[in-house]
Amino acid sequence: MADPTTTDPRAGTAVLVAVAWPYASGSRHLGHLAGAYLPADVYARHQRLVGNRVLMVSGSDVHGTPITVRADAEGVTPVDIVDRYHAEFVADWDRLGISWDLYTSTGTENHAAVTQDLFLRLLENGHIDRRSSEQYFDPEADRFLPDRYIEGTCPHCDYAEARGDQCEDCGRTLDPEDLVDPRSKITGSIPELRATEHFYLRLSDFTEPLGEWLDSREGWRRHVLNFSKGWVEEGLQDRAITRDLDWGIELPVDDLGPGKRIYVWFEAVIGYLSAAKEWAQRRGEPEAWRDWWEDPEARAVYFIGKDNIPFHTIIWPGMLIGYGGLNLPTDVPANQYVTFKGGKASASRGVGLTIGEGLDLFQADALRYALAAALPEQSDTDLSVEEIGRRVNEELVATWVNLVNRVLSMVHKTCDGAVPERDGRTGDDEAVLAGVDAALATVTDQVERVELRAALRTGMDAAAEVNAYLNATEPWKLATSDPGRARVVLGTALAAVAGVRVALSPYLPFSTEALDDVFGPVESWERVEPAPGTPVGKPVPLFTKVDLDELLADEAPATDG
Repeated sequence: MADPTTTDPRAGTAVLVAVAWPYASGSRHLGHLAGAYLPADVYARHQRLVGNRVLMVSGSDVHGTPITVRADAEGVTPVDIVDRYHAEFVADWDRLGISWDLYTSTGTENHAAVTQDLFLRLLENGHIDRRSSEQYFDPEADRFLPDRYIEGTCPHCDYAEARGDQCEDCGRTLDPEDLVDPRSKITGSIPELRATEHFYLRLSDFTEPLGEWLDSREGWRRHVLNFSKGWVEEGLQDRAITRDLDWGIELPVDDLGPGKRIYVWFEAVIGYLSAAKEWAQRRGEPEAWRDWWEDPEARAVYFIGKDNIPFHTIIWPGMLIGYGGLNLPTDVPANQYVTFKGGKASASRGVGLTIGEGLDLFQADALRYALAAALPEQSDTDLSVEEIGRRVNEELVATWVNLVNRVLSMVHKTCDGAVPERDGRTGDDEAVLAGVDAALATVTDQVERVELRAALRTGMDAAAEVNAYLNATEPWKLATSDPGRARVVLGTALAAVAGVRVALSPYLPFSTEALDDVFGPVESWERVEPAPGTPVGKPVPLFTKVDLDELLADEAPATDG
């Protein structure tokens, strides 16, 4: 299907939809999809339809140490790993209908140049300095160990497999020295601390402006704001932004000598800016990015998981303040975790379905629906194949698909296979259409607050109301007793379906497009009735019902004998 394009650059508010950059180190799972990528796409699609100028960007993070860890484990180069998984991500996004304006990578010359520019500006402004520190060294491997090459026990929750940069169990960010009983992922030996010299971001410089900025935030999710303010109140710590590595972006200065690279946690967030500049260059309008980054009326909404909150509410805003002249995030609606049968979905630990596996089991829109209906916006959400299948059958098929099929089938049969005229509507008919229009307005309010789960429920409730209208009017009986009234009812129902289709379109892009022959393409956030006389053929079901017994049989563990 064709991706929606950015709206007319001369109208509407500029809205940057900035989406987390996945490490190109392994397949992404359904937790990642529900955490960041699906919400971002739903939000971006809605913003385009209400007339805003959307720029939705992301890309594969190709410099993360998980990539070099995997490359070492497989005996291949980091480039081999990056190429494999970047291609997989792009294929997944295409199968899901994710409507990027640009999906790129941190491996471009453009990204390196933008990163180096930001580094030099922060250095010039006094927000980066050079310091000697102790870093873990593996004497058996004869090399310094980046954060993710070190594992140990988390000092906060006692999780035994915490990484040197973050505990995947409790979500706290860490420094390698925080770990209890640290060990090298390369050799398993106990690393030792040795002196090395690195550049540091003086994050403490931004304590006051970040505190004031966070205090001014309105409408943010409570867990995001409380976590962020807690970081500032604890006292911001300066952080090393270079490492002893040979994989990463080169420093634009040679003060530290050879063998140093800009570390991934510093440069990956710069991808939002570098991607906007790359998008502008590709359009042949190299200054167009400024509309989203320098216009004070522009908005920037960052879609991430809660483990990335400090990078997007503290570190990246601090870097932007230090650079000067660029917009800070308008909102960071970080989602909570997705668990899979009670365990936190994790690519590294193999918990939960990968996106590809999910798409092999379910139609793309069906998967999008089930995940959107359970988005972990305020609390963790547990998923299973059975729950996804149940939502598809009992909600999507039973409500929306049933409504579309019954209306199109009756119009095809009762109205000579064409959209009927609009004359003769009663107060009850107008009331159901007013209800759909009100639902569209409510969805807009909910999406603006990034309450996407509730917005989907509003759309589905509107579909249920149209089903109730049909049950009350019984046009299948009117077809015999009062054919004229039957045509009015069915024309009204068709007009109502047109509106509900708009409300659901950000969630269900493929099945929305499948109805274009009758309703026309969805190009704005309004109910547009199909023109009288438009042919209505015998409908083909939008979705197939999920065979839960077959799904559960596939999930059941094999037994001997």
